[in-house]
Amino acid sequence: MGKKIMLVEDDHALAIAIKEKIETWGYEVFPAKDFQHITEEFKKISPLLVLLDISLPFFNGFYWCTEIRKISNVPIVFITSASDNMNIVMAMNMGGDDLIAKPIDLDVLSAKIGAIFRRAYNMTAAPSVLEHKGATLNLNSGNLEYNGKQIELTKNEFKILNTLLEKKGSIVSRDMLMTKLWQDDCYVEENTLTVNVTRLRKKLEAEGLEDFIKTKVGLGYIIEG
Repeated sequence: MGKKIMLVEDDHALAIAIKEKIETWGYEVFPAKDFQHITEEFKKISPLLVLLDISLPFFNGFYWCTEIRKISNVPIVFITSASDNMNIVMAMNMGGDDLIAKPIDLDVLSAKIGAIFRRAYNMTAAPSVLEHKGATLNLNSGNLEYNGKQIELTKNEFKILNTLLEKKGSIVSRDMLMTKLWQDDCYVEENTLTVNVTRLRKKLEAEGLEDFIKTKVGLGYIIEG
């Protein structure tokens, strides 16, 4: 699975050129379709980076950057035809991570994207996703993706699935999961873990992921490799 990038650019020819170029580097690029509802598209795509033109129909890139920043800290790279100091200052103050001027050098853009991914997600040290049986857990958004559908997880469900996938092929004890979930609470009933695991299993099964998490009686839980 490639690293997802959302591209908000209303120049169709430029959007196609950017998409074709940076997908050769192993990224998945999702051009925006509805320039009145960028935030809704962002939530559906759940990208790891946003390429955002400043000049857009309806609302400009600064507006959408502010809206995205209300729900996410993903890196945002502004695209602009006016790379004057004021735009640069505005872009950074609005929460942007970088800015690239038109006409765009696609090789420079690809290099910037690679550098931002390494800096933001420490790609050399740890993966940003965990995968099993076609399901992908996004460690940045906290969502699970399967068959092209986003499966919303609660905080505890995410922690359980993250821990089990990190230890895939090994049994994870109930004590370890209890510690992961409730480090700051010494008075949680053990049955609470069972309830959380049961809810997570039902959610997975509803999407076709049967027997994703298995119980080892008296030992704990396992996602078998």
